[in-house]
Amino acid sequence: MAQTVEQVEETGVVAKVREFISTIPYNKIGIKDLINYEKTPLNNLLAVLIVAFLAMFVIGVASYLTHGHHAYNITREHPWGLLIAVYIFFVVSSTGLCIVGSLGDVFGFKDYELISKRAIFGSIVTILAGFAVIAFEIGHPVTMLIYNVLTPGLTSAIWWMGTLYGLYLTFMIIEFIFLLKHDMKKAKIFGLTGLLVGLAAHSNLGSVFGFLNARPISNGVYYPTYFILTAFITGIFIAYIMMGFRYKMNWPEPVKVMLTNLAKIQGLLISILIFFVSWKMLTDVYGGMPNRSEVAVHIFHSWTFWAEVILAMLIPLFIILKDMGRNINGMFWASLSGMVGIFFMRYNLVHDTQLKPLQMMKIREYQLSPEWIHYFPSSTEIMISLGGLGVCLLLYYIGSKFFNLDADEQH
Repeated sequence: MAQTVEQVEETGVVAKVREFISTIPYNKIGIKDLINYEKTPLNNLLAVLIVAFLAMFVIGVASYLTHGHHAYNITREHPWGLLIAVYIFFVVSSTGLCIVGSLGDVFGFKDYELISKRAIFGSIVTILAGFAVIAFEIGHPVTMLIYNVLTPGLTSAIWWMGTLYGLYLTFMIIEFIFLLKHDMKKAKIFGLTGLLVGLAAHSNLGSVFGFLNARPISNGVYYPTYFILTAFITGIFIAYIMMGFRYKMNWPEPVKVMLTNLAKIQGLLISILIFFVSWKMLTDVYGGMPNRSEVAVHIFHSWTFWAEVILAMLIPLFIILKDMGRNINGMFWASLSGMVGIFFMRYNLVHDTQLKPLQMMKIREYQLSPEWIHYFPSSTEIMISLGGLGVCLLLYYIGSKFFNLDADEQH
């Protein structure tokens, strides 16, 4: 029986898709290749940590599936917990790596083409890890995906966040494929589109906090812009860590040039961040605005706030200013410190927003004076969060074996 025109066209499209996929360069590897790594003490430690984190992830997910949200220490007064903070940590990292990767293949800065593929792949891995964590915070993730399409909430910042991040991930994957195929023209097109969508998604994630009218400490335009700034800072931190492990602290000259330039950019960004945070806290305290100034003062007395400031801002900025970013080894260790500080930054963002109890509706009846809300993550939350880190490290390791993440020779 003769095929219809539609069937012929459909067959042609399928054939083109298969041909496109079949021409994606990759390394043929097996289980033995994954297990066969250089048996240094550091690599052995990382392997043990990845296995341990993945085991924790399985145990944590099993606990969640058994007990539901009762396995978490979240309450009606503190509904956002550690998993939200870890999700933000991963998607911020993804957007930051996207920005770093775009410097070379989108904006054409030749020095940064050394890290384009590695950064773009890192952006894919980190957002997948973020999705893996947030999936067990959402009550019904499958239902969410279905009704996200069937009944879009156009006035919901969270709906836009999920939709834009889904599009962003799609563009990042396509860009990475074209980078592997050395098609720089199409990689630039999809890279630029993915960058714009990613920036919109990330700024929109900041608006989830900025739209909280009942929480004066976070309400306003600060967080949508703050998120973009801290994303770029996080991406540079991860870039140093990636290249440090790739070259085992033995830096080729082109890598030194690239990382020195990144350090100078990082110094400017951290200085702007310190300026932002200083004025944010001062304006929060000034005037004694109810539900805002007392929260800011309480934050000042929190050790996690000072961990964020010292680890993510002061230490890296000191290392950069000491010799204008030329101390690459020092910047590697400062970046590790910075990532710990970035975690506290995300945790503080979520927890500090909910410190002050909301006013009860029954204002005419006697009620106790509200106290500060206390929260500490449950073991299930901690295991799923560490499991997300394990997923991220494992995917990156597999990708480094499966694909050539180094720059092409012609670059």
